[in-house]
Amino acid sequence: MKIKGFCFGHFPSSSPISYESGNFLFFSRSPLLFLSLFRHFGTKSVANREKMKLGLGNIRKLDDALCLYDDMSRTRPLTSVIQFNQLLSRVINLKEYSAAIHLFNHICNLGISVDDYSMNIAMNCYCLSNRVDYGFSILGWFFKRGCVPDVFTFNTLLKGLFRENKVNEAQELFRKMVKEELCELSVVTYGTVIDGLCKAGNVAVAIELLRVMEKGRRSCKPDTHIYSMVIDGLCKDRMIDSALNLFDEMSEKDIVPNVVTYSALICGLCNLSRWGEVKMLLEKMATMNVAPDVWSYTILINGYCKKKNIDEAMLMFREVPRRGLQPNIVTYNTILQGLFRGGRCSEALEIFGELQAVGLKPNFYTYCNMLGGLFKNGQVERALLLLDELEHKEGEHLHIPYYNIAMDGLIEAKRLEQACVIFSDLASKGLEPNVVTYTILIKGCCENGQTCLYQSD
Repeated sequence: MKIKGFCFGHFPSSSPISYESGNFLFFSRSPLLFLSLFRHFGTKSVANREKMKLGLGNIRKLDDALCLYDDMSRTRPLTSVIQFNQLLSRVINLKEYSAAIHLFNHICNLGISVDDYSMNIAMNCYCLSNRVDYGFSILGWFFKRGCVPDVFTFNTLLKGLFRENKVNEAQELFRKMVKEELCELSVVTYGTVIDGLCKAGNVAVAIELLRVMEKGRRSCKPDTHIYSMVIDGLCKDRMIDSALNLFDEMSEKDIVPNVVTYSALICGLCNLSRWGEVKMLLEKMATMNVAPDVWSYTILINGYCKKKNIDEAMLMFREVPRRGLQPNIVTYNTILQGLFRGGRCSEALEIFGELQAVGLKPNFYTYCNMLGGLFKNGQVERALLLLDELEHKEGEHLHIPYYNIAMDGLIEAKRLEQACVIFSDLASKGLEPNVVTYTILIKGCCENGQTCLYQSD
């Protein structure tokens, strides 16, 4: 199909949408999750309509949205598509993308004439669910309904393609958007492409696009956000001098760097151990009244830990709450890793208790740091106790890396037999060994002169 000379070719044959009587979308393979919602249709008063409007602002969880949808679907005459769109937006804000797609299907089957805003919502859900191919199917429906996709539509598809690392396809779509003038490109469009290119390691192409923006129309000039993305990409590619040059360009063009810009540069400088320049950049932040945020401090803490300057890292960690900021789980994980690497187990255990006391929940990386740190520092019994606590903790999901760490730690402690017991018990815990598991066990057996410790039934 074509619009303004733009050919999209074929949409996926496995697409979940098709036409039914030429009017509605039909999700042929969708489970009937919401049948319980449709009991009977009644008549609602104007007062109840007002109640529904109020209800849109009171959605806190998916059940709230489904109950409100039940009321809306039984109202006669039916509520306008605008309110259904508002409901779908609330469901997306809850990150319940699959539910939003099912609701979109039911709205279509109610006979509501969905608009381009509704279709953009459905497309966004697919892209956020890593199904950009289905997103393109929604684009096909745009054309068949005679609707013209707008810049938001194409931005959504670009984000979806980059999200699935389909960089070449994203670049091709962008080129077609420019060549065929499918919509008026916005700063968000350029930002989406530049961000995707930088994350894919194509910083040189991102810089070319930045230069195109600089020469373009006034309403689409690169801003602080765009420059920060390119600077971050350069820093991640260890091209710190190019990043600093671009930073200087910002000042020349009266584009004010923000905390994200400074944090990217600090991270790049820390990774290259250019501590003098880190200090100068921090001083410049203070001069420009740009306050470091939690991420800035986390970067500095990580840099000091890698430098094995744990005292300085701890001072920086304690500075965070003094600045009125709350360290997040990444900050805690970073300092935990540093403390264990520095052999400061007792302090690490205190920090582990502290993060739970302030209401943070340890995550996968926290437990990996704790288990690995305890084993590497000879605290074998304490590590095994933590693993046992994890196994008995309600709602805690067990991961094979926990057991890989435990097996490796036990083998290092010359407790091969105990490591083999853990290996044998994996199946009873619903876990499957991976290549790392077998590598650890084989290495342990070879180092201990054992060739046949484990036999399958």
